[in-house]
Amino acid sequence: MRKIEKGKVWHYKDNVDTDVIIPARYLNTTDSKELASHCMEDIDKTFANGVKENDFIVAGENFGCGSSREHAPIAIKASGIQAVIAKSFARIFYRNAINIGLPIVENPILADEVSAGDELELDLDKGVIRNLTNGKEYTCSKFPPEIQELISVGGLVSYTKKKMGV
Repeated sequence: MRKIEKGKVWHYKDNVDTDVIIPARYLNTTDSKELASHCMEDIDKTFANGVKENDFIVAGENFGCGSSREHAPIAIKASGIQAVIAKSFARIFYRNAINIGLPIVENPILADEVSAGDELELDLDKGVIRNLTNGKEYTCSKFPPEIQELISVGGLVSYTKKKMGV
């Protein structure tokens, strides 16, 4: 698949729901950049203007709980976040993220040992997360080859087109 670039941590606690990832008042658009401009604003007013390309979201349990809106992972991906790492994910959010090509990985320890602003590096092929700030290394879930390919081509639509030769 690929080694993900170094990036800064945006740190959140447990039960970050889709209503704070992208508030319902912005669901009248499908423009990904517009969604990104409001991403996380109800939980972190600094996120949309401060997030940089290749940053990470690190969170606790049950990230993405709440409604099944696809807008939530779209807003995260369009904001520049290259991967979300959490203790666990809500089932529907997990699938929606994979479907749009947003890498999400689980690790039960990282959220407790990372701080906002730490610099991480993630190797999806090896299932390794490195906190370059404190020197610690963690393992994470690895995807089967088909899911790795789906993520690397940008999501389910691109993956299907590729498989169909379109």
